[in-house]
Amino acid sequence: MLDRLARAIVRRPRAFLIAVLAFMLIAGPLGGPVVGKLVNGGFEDPKAESSLAKQALDQHFGVKDSNLVLLVQAPGSVDAARAAEDGAALTRRLAAEPGISQVGSYWSRGRDQRLRSEDSRYAMVVGHIGGGENAAADRVEGLREKFAGRQGSLDVKIGGSTAMGFDTDHTVQKDLQRMEAIAFPVLFLVLLLVFGSLVSALLPLLMVLPLLLGTLLMLRTITLFTDVSVFALNVTTIIGLGIAIDYSLFIVTRYREEVRARGGDLTDKEVRSAAIVAAVRTAGRTVVFSAVTVMLSMAALALFPLLFLRSIAVAGIGVMLFAALAATIVMPMLLALFGAKIDSLDLRKGVRRLFGRPPRSRAELERGVWHRLATFVMRFAAPVAVVATAALLFLGLPFLRAEYSLPDDRQLPKTAQSRQVGDVIREDFAAREADVIAIVATGIGDPKRQTAAIGAYAERISKLDGVESVASSAGVFAHGARVAPAGPATASLAGKSATYLRVSPDVEPFSAAGERLVHDIRGADSPWPVRVAGSGPALVDTKDALGDRMPAVLGFMTLSTFVLLFLFTGSLLLPLKALLLNALSLSATFGAMVWIFQEGHLAGALDATVTGSLITLTPILMFCLMFGLSMDYEVFMLSRIKEEYERTGDNTAAVARGLELTGRLVTAAALLLGVVMVVSLFTAQITFQKMLGLGLAVALLVDTLVVRGLLLPAFMRLAGSANWWAPAALRRVYGRFGLSEAPGRRGGGRPTKAPSEAKEPDVPAAAGS
Repeated sequence: MLDRLARAIVRRPRAFLIAVLAFMLIAGPLGGPVVGKLVNGGFEDPKAESSLAKQALDQHFGVKDSNLVLLVQAPGSVDAARAAEDGAALTRRLAAEPGISQVGSYWSRGRDQRLRSEDSRYAMVVGHIGGGENAAADRVEGLREKFAGRQGSLDVKIGGSTAMGFDTDHTVQKDLQRMEAIAFPVLFLVLLLVFGSLVSALLPLLMVLPLLLGTLLMLRTITLFTDVSVFALNVTTIIGLGIAIDYSLFIVTRYREEVRARGGDLTDKEVRSAAIVAAVRTAGRTVVFSAVTVMLSMAALALFPLLFLRSIAVAGIGVMLFAALAATIVMPMLLALFGAKIDSLDLRKGVRRLFGRPPRSRAELERGVWHRLATFVMRFAAPVAVVATAALLFLGLPFLRAEYSLPDDRQLPKTAQSRQVGDVIREDFAAREADVIAIVATGIGDPKRQTAAIGAYAERISKLDGVESVASSAGVFAHGARVAPAGPATASLAGKSATYLRVSPDVEPFSAAGERLVHDIRGADSPWPVRVAGSGPALVDTKDALGDRMPAVLGFMTLSTFVLLFLFTGSLLLPLKALLLNALSLSATFGAMVWIFQEGHLAGALDATVTGSLITLTPILMFCLMFGLSMDYEVFMLSRIKEEYERTGDNTAAVARGLELTGRLVTAAALLLGVVMVVSLFTAQITFQKMLGLGLAVALLVDTLVVRGLLLPAFMRLAGSANWWAPAALRRVYGRFGLSEAPGRRGGGRPTKAPSEAKEPDVPAAAGS
């Protein structure tokens, strides 16, 4: 199929150009509005106990999250007469706004101390914006125009979860624009170093344009059927941009290799056409199955019940599909259109003439740095393997100390208004509305007849470590004693056949103590079945949801990757080796993330806020992304090593030559993708994106230099001929369905020289290896 496609492209490249341009003209206008359709949040399991408890609060009591917070600062004290008058007026004005309910403030709720700062300089007005996350976020800008800034004697800032979502959306859009503005010029310079020619360096960037427009159209299409997280846009754009350029690099490099094999005459159209067809048939085939590898890793994210991860899964699969199509259609089309001009404006010729250096011969190209590195490593395979493995395990040790939390306003830059509101509430308020834990009981009959049971239960909960007070329809309890009787303030805690308790904790909800409190509340004896809601319970439920699905995700990724690598190699050992090395690489990366973002080392240089924890979803997202990218490079390397082994039957020589043929290529590909990650790191203002960008950059560095450069040749040298072993039944499967980059060779290809007849390896083994 790829062969026929490539022949069609070289015959009629202009027809394909017209089709691609038409697609871009359609995709741009249709996909452009997608930014306004993406949603924030999606970090919680909608079927978890905490989510169901929130639904019960809304259904039985009309209680909704206070997703809108007006932080009010008075010139002196919020208790002063002028401040109280202006504060009450501000509360009435907000309550009169359409679509805003449950409005209350320090002044309208009987001077509720939870809504006043400890120094009396600040007070809060809280409310709920209805209509869903997107509709609520759309109100924020208008509300800030009406209510933020100077209001009488008061200074007002608007925050809360809805404002945080609004600020996140706008920050993500600005970050993406800055990233693209910087990434393209930097990528062009790196491509110029890789290819040397101005024209050939420009081709991958031209190929990326339909990919980016296609990604926008794909995301817009998905939003017609389901919600999509705003982070899916950045993640897929960054990954798609890097991967597409990587794939173009693989195609162009193989094209040049095929041209050299045919005499190197670029002015001969037949030579160029044959080289394009061969490149698509070989490297193009590997690109397709490498894309499938990444797709499988992305698909694993869809097994989690969280909208955030499912969004990235669907969007990631789509962008990898576009990347494969761009590499196998757009890039061959560009090669055919530019023809002999691909090496025009070759800066390397001028540099070589300046320094009096002749072009590198083919022998020099094939006996370069990667060949020498592989030869050295295989000479000392055992000690290299031991030292490199120990180093990666050591780097991964901090990951054992990882703590987790859910995203909050601290992910935003300090200039964001919702972040400023959150910082003041955290630092200056003794109690925070967002920290309250709600215990909901439904179907209990008339709560008035349950007053004794409600009081006894509230008393038990108040005795738990980490509880400051418990408000119930039977009164307010603290440390096992009732400190306030039932009254008008607690009457709303009882409904028709339902009741709920408001637990005010004195521990941080996103901490080990906060998680223990949630478990203690859920484990306490209760007169009726209860459900627990709040930020702390949401964290516990999210971690449980991720942990419950993790075995299935790992099993899916392991099995699918093993099968794909077996089809490329016909070996049982090589897929196992790849999985093991990938785990080592990721452990080192996760250790670095804990060391930097949780423990605070270098966080100041990255302008990242240290919260003492990692966002729960980040390691999982990084694991699936990097697992796919790592296996992507593994496929390219092993396919060429396998090709050389089939040709010579010499394991050691095949590893050395295969790494030389692919090492520079994979290094350049990782460098290009790493450039995108580093640019995204330094243009991002959201800590989550900084963490993701740095994490993937570190993972690429470790994977390319340590895993591919050291551990892969060392392990393959130590395993010897066992690298290629498989039982007879599986060999027959491989012979029928196996994959190879070698032209004209199916998976059942055998070495042209049997291993037993091959010459002795020219790399002596180190003692003891």
